[in-house]
Amino acid sequence: MNNSIKNSREANSAVLGSREEASDRQIIIGRNPVAEAIKSGKDIDIIYVNRDGGGSLSNIVRLAREKGLVIKETTQKRLSELAGGDSHQGVVATVACAAYSDIEDILELAKSRGEDPFIILCDGIEDPHNLGAIIRTAECAGAHGIVLPKRRSASLGQTVFKTSAGAASWLPVARVSNIPQAIDRLKELGIWIYGTDASGSLCYSTSLLGPIALVIGSEGNGIGRLTASKCDGMLSVPLMGRITSLNASVAAGVFMYEILRQRNINSGKESR
Repeated sequence: MNNSIKNSREANSAVLGSREEASDRQIIIGRNPVAEAIKSGKDIDIIYVNRDGGGSLSNIVRLAREKGLVIKETTQKRLSELAGGDSHQGVVATVACAAYSDIEDILELAKSRGEDPFIILCDGIEDPHNLGAIIRTAECAGAHGIVLPKRRSASLGQTVFKTSAGAASWLPVARVSNIPQAIDRLKELGIWIYGTDASGSLCYSTSLLGPIALVIGSEGNGIGRLTASKCDGMLSVPLMGRITSLNASVAAGVFMYEILRQRNINSGKESR
């Protein structure tokens, strides 16, 4: 491919990504508004800061770090794109459309239903359409919640809510510092962790009963190496064509419904 064409496409893609990101979430623009939003405990997704900025920006970064918020250094041009051309003073924050839950909320939902926990861990699902589809399928398949990492993941924006067909309003979505730590925590509670990879055992020939968490990897790279090393097992689905992988949300649906099928057979219930 001609380098100039490639660079042009990459630049256009970056601009479109910024516009979608800005329209997908609530935006807070400017130093004082962002600082006050942090102090008030508002559920902030990401704080974008001009990497060449100074002054009170350092105070904002300090406040954000104290709250454990995600901070991304970026360019003046990118900030202007996110702010829609408004004066941003070197900082823009994005806010999720809904508050996140905790892993405890997910476990409490399973307990209230008298069911073994059934949790979906999304390891780097960055496409909001895929995340929305996963949340929709998880709710329909009887899962108790979704776990997302703070970084390298789509968040609860308008696109996710729309694609989930409202499921994001019903299914708890927890946000954690990272997926490997969340796996360690779930293992301590007796929950079995299964990753998804083409090299794994066929899900149809694996017992998936009991407390279980299913890890769905990113669209391009799959499950991270550290995450994979912490899984109790890896699952796969048969692929009969020439394409060697499924879309992340489609694969997630296949695995989730196999878990539901096995649970229903074990309990004598029919799938709803």
